[in-house]
Amino acid sequence: MTTASDQNLDIKGLSATAQRMLGLRDIVLAEWENRVRGTVKGASGLPHPVLLNTFPTLYDNIAEALSPGYPRNNACDSNTVASEHGGERARITDYSHQAVIAEYQLLRWTILDVLNQHGVTLNTQEFNVIHSSMDNCIQESVNAFTLAQAALRERFIITVTHDLRNPLQVINSAAELLLHLNDLDKIHNLASTIMANGQRMDRMIEDLLDAAVFHSGERLKLHLANVDVMAIVREVCDQLAEVYGARFEILGTPVTGRWDGDAIRRTIENLVGNALKYGAPNSTIRIKISHLHERMLLTVHNDGEPIPADQLESVFQVFRRAEAAKKSMQPGWGIGLPYVRSVAESHGGSVQIDSDAKRGTTLGVDIPIDARPFQNAPTLGGV
Repeated sequence: MTTASDQNLDIKGLSATAQRMLGLRDIVLAEWENRVRGTVKGASGLPHPVLLNTFPTLYDNIAEALSPGYPRNNACDSNTVASEHGGERARITDYSHQAVIAEYQLLRWTILDVLNQHGVTLNTQEFNVIHSSMDNCIQESVNAFTLAQAALRERFIITVTHDLRNPLQVINSAAELLLHLNDLDKIHNLASTIMANGQRMDRMIEDLLDAAVFHSGERLKLHLANVDVMAIVREVCDQLAEVYGARFEILGTPVTGRWDGDAIRRTIENLVGNALKYGAPNSTIRIKISHLHERMLLTVHNDGEPIPADQLESVFQVFRRAEAAKKSMQPGWGIGLPYVRSVAESHGGSVQIDSDAKRGTTLGVDIPIDARPFQNAPTLGGV
């Protein structure tokens, strides 16, 4: 398996050069880290997992793109790995946009140097893939870095009011009917309807308050403890299997970190729920947990219609659902995935998307194993 953003499980399907490159990943990243710490302003004091950020995933994406016939043209093709790197640099570091650019420039030459040192010869096409990947990633990262610093805030009060009215109207109608009924069975059914819609409103308001806190510049209030993310994934999938059947495949090994257990659970529920809503009916939902460079990467993959490249970023913005989600007529008001982002960023991490018609859609969170050092780091809402 790779740490690429599309959950590629079969490296044997990649070219010989790509497989050699994957085998040299840790050597390349270690050399890159040394070069960055010695030359990029603001990098020397960063903890290892923060400095590495999304680069292990980016590196494996490059290897995939080197393979003729693999459905990836470059490392940034239909994913948000580079933009999330830029966003996290703006939130957690003292970087300038020049420092972000320098990181990619150093990665470019580190890859070429290490491959050359180990006798890996690149052809013209492979050189072009590496250079185009770096150029595209620089552009996407700097754009995201700039947007994060600008901290463009969404206006969503009208949307919130409209969507909260739906369960409220159901409650009011059911309560009015109760005034005219004597049938205990009907009364019980209406009471259940009122309770269910009241709980729905409560969940919506809870998500809204979390989003409002986050986007006003405050961090989510996390209660950090030792959390076994695999145990939570299994619990969530077991509960959902009672409704949706045995559609869930769980990959990886148990990973314990210092996180907020409730926030991680809601994050997993939102990611898996999103895959159930917008994935192909009755298809397998695959949840993968990876532990690499003191970070935990949890991704959820589904098959089905992809998210267009120009709408990838919108799914993590409050009340800006992708067009495919709107057209699906699935209920929702665009707060689940922004909440996922707020949890990831409050833990000192990032979110990511990879979506393509051939590769399917993969969403996930990439966070440090120990979130305690990052409790005071700024989020997008506070920049």
